[in-house]
Formats: sequence, C-alpha cells, structure tokens
Amino acid sequence: MPPLRTALLQSSGHPGDPARNLKALDAAAERAAADGAGLLVTSEMFLTGYAIGDGVHRLAEPADGPSGRAVAEIAAEHGIAVLYGYPERAGQAVHNSARLVGPDGTPLANYRKTHLFGCFENDWFTPGDTPVVQAELGGLTIGIMICYDVEFPENVRAHALAGTDLLLVPTAQMHPFQFVAESLVPVRAFESQMYIAYVNRSGPEGEFDFIGLSCLAGPDGTMRARAGRSEELVLGDADPRLLATSRRINTYLRDRRPGLYGSLG
Repeated sequence: MPPLRTALLQSSGHPGDPARNLKALDAAAERAAADGAGLLVTSEMFLTGYAIGDGVHRLAEPADGPSGRAVAEIAAEHGIAVLYGYPERAGQAVHNSARLVGPDGTPLANYRKTHLFGCFENDWFTPGDTPVVQAELGGLTIGIMICYDVEFPENVRAHALAGTDLLLVPTAQMHPFQFVAESLVPVRAFESQMYIAYVNRSGPEGEFDFIGLSCLAGPDGTMRARAGRSEELVLGDADPRLLATSRRINTYLRDRRPGLYGSLG
C-alpha cells in the first residue's frame, strides 16, 4: 500500500463565522489535494471557532446539517478525505465533535470528545461515551480523538489494541502546555505503535493563546511533519511499510501482561 499523504491545517480560522471557515477549508482542500494529499485534518472546533462562548450552542448543528453537507461537497470536489472539528447538536445535548468524510463525500465516522478540559468545555459541552471510533481510509485503520483525550494513555492504548494505524487528533492546545505537542504526542505514537496527526489552532482567541506546533508523529517517535506557531498547512506521509517495520521491531504490544493491570481500572 502506498503512504497516505496527510495534510495538517493549523489554523484558528474565523471564530464565529462558519461560512468563512468553510471557504478557508475549501481553499486548503484544493491546495492539499494539489500537493498529493489524500486526507486533510483541521483543528478542534474549526468550523465555528473554539472560544466563542454561547456561540457554541447557537452555531451547533447535527452531524448531517448544512455545514456537514458543505464539507462533504468540498471533499468530493477535490477528491480528498476531510476530518473537521465542530459543535454537534444531538437533541438537547451539544458535543465537541470531529467528523471524517471520505474523498467522495461519504460520511465515514463521527466522534464526540470523551474527556472535557476545564470549566469552559464542561460548561458548554456534553461528553461523549464511545472511546474508540474508527474508519478505513487508504488501506489504513483511522481512529479519532480530540485534544485532551490523547493525554490519557489508556485512551490511546485502547485504539492500539483495536488496530488503529493513524490516530487523528484535532486540538485546541494553549499556552503553557506546549510540552504535549513537543513531547507527549510522539511518545504516545511510539508506545502504542501508530501514527498520530495532532492538529492545533494558532494565535490568540478569547482568553486563550493557542501554541500551534501541529505534527504528524510516526510509530518510531520521530516527526514526519511539524508546524511552527502561526497558521500553516503542512504535509507528511503515513507509511504502512514503516508502520509494519516499527511494529515488528518494537514489541510493546506483544509484551504486555494485561493480567497484571486489572487493579488499574
């Protein structure tokens, strides 16, 4: 199988303006597809903005709402799969969600953030309760998390045991937590033997200062792509051959002794 070229759109877009964010997504999808990418990943809450207060509920839509259909049209027009963050309305609840659509616009997966961070998220969102959500794309098993979720090793290990090859993590990581992007994410990729695409917002927004540093971390713990601090589109390859070689050499998953860990539940 050829590598899956993955584009990371590091951007805070235009908070509070989904229409402008869809235009920005369209332009990024066109550029990424022209550079040979088969997958474009955005930051957390890209469609609406993150620090938008009551705009979270006002701009929330069902997964198959107008914005979701617009993203599907963008994906199909440019022939590229898209993973985007948005506030999802489900009945009376609003979830911090990420949705993956295929290169023909077909919905592939929808994930609701399970671990909410801080007062802001707990005030505005209802947590999801499905830790492992997956889809198949380009011969790889794709998993989805959002931001804080990846900081729990049990979460990532659950994906590893379920066969995830490439974990997509749209995020809104702010100062002073840059060590997560710099150190924790590549360690997670190494210890659970997978690729992790960690895609952040950038710059000031409301009370937050987003630190960028989006990356594609490989199963060998090295950076296959790394962004700086400002808005940027970076590309890297998730290579099934490197993944297979790394899993053969690194025996973490084979050497586990689950019987010893029961008390950790």
